[in-house]
Amino acid sequence: MRVVFMGTPAFSVPVLESLVDAGHEVVAVYCQPPRPAGRGKKEMPTPVHARALELGLPVRHPASLKVAEAQADFAGCQAEIAVVVAYGLILPKAVLDAPLRGCLNIHASLLPRWRGAAPIHRAVMAGDAETGICIMQMEAGLDTGPVLLREATPIGATETTGQLHDRLSLMGARLILDALVRLDDLVPQAQPAEGVSYASKIDKAEAAVDWTRPAAEVDRQIRGLSPFPGAWVDLDGQRIKLLASSLAAGNGEPGEVLDDALTVACGSGAVQLLRLQRAGRGAQDTAEFLRGMPLPKGTLLRRG
Repeated sequence: MRVVFMGTPAFSVPVLESLVDAGHEVVAVYCQPPRPAGRGKKEMPTPVHARALELGLPVRHPASLKVAEAQADFAGCQAEIAVVVAYGLILPKAVLDAPLRGCLNIHASLLPRWRGAAPIHRAVMAGDAETGICIMQMEAGLDTGPVLLREATPIGATETTGQLHDRLSLMGARLILDALVRLDDLVPQAQPAEGVSYASKIDKAEAAVDWTRPAAEVDRQIRGLSPFPGAWVDLDGQRIKLLASSLAAGNGEPGEVLDDALTVACGSGAVQLLRLQRAGRGAQDTAEFLRGMPLPKGTLLRRG
């Protein structure tokens, strides 16, 4: 098919690659504009932008699609269909209506649960047993369109948002190819009115760990915010990111280190910290971290 692809972050890259590998004609790649990054604040292309250039595909990165010129450029692609995944801009009606067969969105949740910006983070943080991918026909509302295909997957007991992100990205790449092959036979299913929830954008203020909360909540916070922005605690004025954890046995003062394996007491129960990161350092497994920064039994990790 003649496809316009619209996506921006790393999550979207496998989808773009799958479309190219399957022989679809990607006539244009739309993504967010390059933005300053790193210490030098040099403008860097987004992951989709960079990969599209490697694949020899034409890239467009308008700051908005609301202006007539941008809409005319989009219509000029004469696409049969647009495939959208984590693009980051609202698509006006003129854009939604331009492709002959509309716009399909790859959404990383089991709609109508977790509409919105951060469905993977929110599913892990909420303790959902499963999540998945929906291939949705786009309309003007926020992730409200009818669903063409859906596939569920369990969320592992120690799975982080980063790990789940990578699995769902590959699922989306596979499902969109299936959807395009079967497009004439798929029957759109309206989303139910019940069970709607919204995955609001992650606020960095959510990342400070409160050890007075139950262990299950602390564990989900750590895993749900890994790798970004990273749950954190303060130790002697130094911010330590907590990137992986599991539930553990033990009780003590909230924030107290209970053993040499870095089991930490919570308001009820305890969590074992499995991966940590000091400021300016790389992420480390617990044993490696403790060799460089011992945290003996009885150490108190303070709330951020």
